[in-house]
Amino acid sequence: MKISYQSFEVNLTNNMKQVIHRKLGKNILSLGLIILLAFTTSLSAQDGDPAKGKSLFNANCAACHQLDKKMTGPALRKVEQRLSDDEGLDRDWIYAWVRNSAGVIKSGDAYANKVYNEFGGAAMTAFPQLSDDDLNNILAYTAEEKKAPAATAGSGVAAVQTQGDSGGVSNEVILGALAILFMLLAAGLFLVNKTLRRFAEAQNIDLPEETKRTPLWKAFVQNQFLMIVVAIFFLLSSAYFVYGYLSQIGVDQGYQPVQPIHFSHKIHAGDNGIDCKYCHSSARVSKTSGIPSLNVCMNCHKSIYEYNGETSAEYSKEFYDEQIQKLYAASGWSDADQKYTGESQPVKWVRIHNLPDFVYFNHSQHVSVAGVECQTCHGAVEEMEVMYQHAPLTMGWCIDCHRTTNVKVEDNAYYDKIHDELSKKYGVEKLTAAQMGGLECGKCHY
Repeated sequence: MKISYQSFEVNLTNNMKQVIHRKLGKNILSLGLIILLAFTTSLSAQDGDPAKGKSLFNANCAACHQLDKKMTGPALRKVEQRLSDDEGLDRDWIYAWVRNSAGVIKSGDAYANKVYNEFGGAAMTAFPQLSDDDLNNILAYTAEEKKAPAATAGSGVAAVQTQGDSGGVSNEVILGALAILFMLLAAGLFLVNKTLRRFAEAQNIDLPEETKRTPLWKAFVQNQFLMIVVAIFFLLSSAYFVYGYLSQIGVDQGYQPVQPIHFSHKIHAGDNGIDCKYCHSSARVSKTSGIPSLNVCMNCHKSIYEYNGETSAEYSKEFYDEQIQKLYAASGWSDADQKYTGESQPVKWVRIHNLPDFVYFNHSQHVSVAGVECQTCHGAVEEMEVMYQHAPLTMGWCIDCHRTTNVKVEDNAYYDKIHDELSKKYGVEKLTAAQMGGLECGKCHY
């Protein structure tokens, strides 16, 4: 078979073209895949994780910013979209602003200077430690739609309980019905007995002697011994109850007044875990625990302008929000302008724990020196929605505590000598407050 040179050359040229086209197509396809992967990675990196962003936002941003409310800084809901649509700024500008806002302002950036002047010349704190991924996560969190408030579960539960309770019969009703039935039965027996006796008398029927008994009350009155015993018992009982009544004068255990601003220790000390001595700081160094000033409240409530915790049928979110507004009005704080107006009002708190004037009690001795926990005297305040007086605060109650509480003398040079001497005297290793002189009258009365 003969093949011409020309035909061979054409076939060779066609084969080479096909090989080149295959290689070129493969290279283009590979390059396209690389670009697609890079674009996808870039998108996924920029999208961010809203859950991680929420944690980062609460840790770094929440002190000055809220999502839907202007605070020390502007509201940040959909901040990236607003900057892009209104100012033509991209994500790189946000990166630069968060990491060094002062530098962006000094560069002459128009929008940066606008924000700086709008918020009274207060430069934003720099966060150079936040990576691109961190900022992407925060922006993803701020880009989420605002969620509708959840329906209050407490009211539904209360309604179900109310319906369930209305279907049954209470114990009080049952006991009342039994008492009425017993009285009716006793009255019926008395009337039957009286009727039978009248019938016997009308028919001249002689009743047996054992049925003609002396009435009980007459027999009782005629018995002088029983009368003396009853008189003595009556006098002693009267003295006991009079003494018990008089001894309760000035004892306000369970006292629970209504305050002008509702303050929930359950939310603050319980749910949020705020230390008692953060608000009542003077308890560590002075005689009284003191009533916290409104400035202490405003340290947190400048940023916490609404309640977002669990509610109940008795206390709704609107109720708690109203109490925060009362706090703003009393402290003279304008939530809209984020500044004090100077028009403050006194809050007439009602004192709950009150000792007589002739009793001396020092909080610092018990809190700082003795290390007594607040709950020892005031009860589980972290569980109290409305504060009340837990302990009776009587002299007997204090003495019982002094008799059973050991004094902390470890690493305390002040007590070394007296502790050694008294330990030998009483033959014990640990001393109670009573053994250290805690029962002397002059310790509490002066």
